[in-house]
Amino acid sequence: MILNARLQTEQSTVDSRPILLIHGLFGSLDNLGVLARGLKDDRPLIQVDVRNHGMSPRSEEMNYAVMAQDMFDTLDAHGIDRVSVIGHSMGGKIAMTMSALAPERIEQLVMIDIAPVDYQTRRHDEIFAAIRAVTESGVKLRSAAANVMRNVISEEGVIQFILKSFQDGEWRFNVPVLWDNYATISGWKDIPAWPHPALFIRGGDSAYLDNQYRDALLKQFPAAHAHVISGAGHWVHAEKPDAVLRSVRRFFAL
Repeated sequence: MILNARLQTEQSTVDSRPILLIHGLFGSLDNLGVLARGLKDDRPLIQVDVRNHGMSPRSEEMNYAVMAQDMFDTLDAHGIDRVSVIGHSMGGKIAMTMSALAPERIEQLVMIDIAPVDYQTRRHDEIFAAIRAVTESGVKLRSAAANVMRNVISEEGVIQFILKSFQDGEWRFNVPVLWDNYATISGWKDIPAWPHPALFIRGGDSAYLDNQYRDALLKQFPAAHAHVISGAGHWVHAEKPDAVLRSVRRFFAL
């Protein structure tokens, strides 16, 4: 599947190797925009909408093997062979799967606040409930949708993040498919070890990269580097963008 993509290539003067940026669940290609703006003068960039998100095609199939293949299909469509990959949350799991599917096409890997594990928990049921409440209310404006969501979700930042994909009364992600495949999205099947350096960035206040996942992480990424950014949660790149950019740049310079 060829995904909706945004390429930024004309301004890069430092390094010709492209970087692929992959967003997380309920997101779109704009979600890593703060990183794209910070890196656009360093390297060529490609941002994508994951299947069933944004303006990319819809499909009943939603697992990491097909989502990783989507990335390679999209890279092929744009004549891109090898990439470095930055992925947040679900996007990080897609990036890790790419290293198993075609390791020779991956230069460097950066995973933001995600581990290669089956979390075996449902962290997003409140968000699904808020999304359904908006749909059932029939509201068309984001301001009205926000009022509906505040009856379910207390974190204003989460509400505003989700509403970035609410346009003219419609969601730009495939709610039924995401719900039906949630166990697969939050799950994981171990992959062969990728022996090259990989960076895992953790929000210090987030549980997604807890120390309990260390053994599973090192089994699959034995040369992994870790960087904890204090005072940030799961959306660490939005909360502490300068700190994330510094960490990424140091890693890419290795």
